[in-house]
Amino acid sequence: MRVALYPGTFDPITLGHIDIIRRAAAMVDKLVIGVAINRDKGPLFSLEERVAMIEAECAQLSEQTGTVIVAHPFENLLIDCARDVGAQTIVRGLRAVADFEYEFQMVGMNRALDDSIETVFLMAEARHQAIASKLVKEIARLGGDVSKFVTPRVATALQNRLS
Repeated sequence: MRVALYPGTFDPITLGHIDIIRRAAAMVDKLVIGVAINRDKGPLFSLEERVAMIEAECAQLSEQTGTVIVAHPFENLLIDCARDVGAQTIVRGLRAVADFEYEFQMVGMNRALDDSIETVFLMAEARHQAIASKLVKEIARLGGDVSKFVTPRVATALQNRLS
């Protein structure tokens, strides 16, 4: 079984994330969405809320692709999480050159820790390249329309949280 891990904080999950998930799901039998427990980032949504959003947004996609898509919280090293879920591949989404520089360092460190786990990069579609969860939260916080960046369900969750 081909298993890949797509890690992130997903606070909240955006259309850019969903684009990467859709494309990664086409390449594997099982896609694990690693939901990072990162207390330093001070997430807007709890871990449970982020996992629930991912499960809700990915249920139909899983049915359409025939790929098992599951959310998996983790707080350990990314490479250890990949081992825990049996992933042979780590999927990372790229938006810009700045993303690549950081990701390039991460790949080097992960390869030093376990060279049997490959990392693949998927470029975000052009229409999603500017989307970042941090910016989406800021737009929502200031009363802006986030409907171009997240699903209606996530937009409602943002509105409810920030009102």
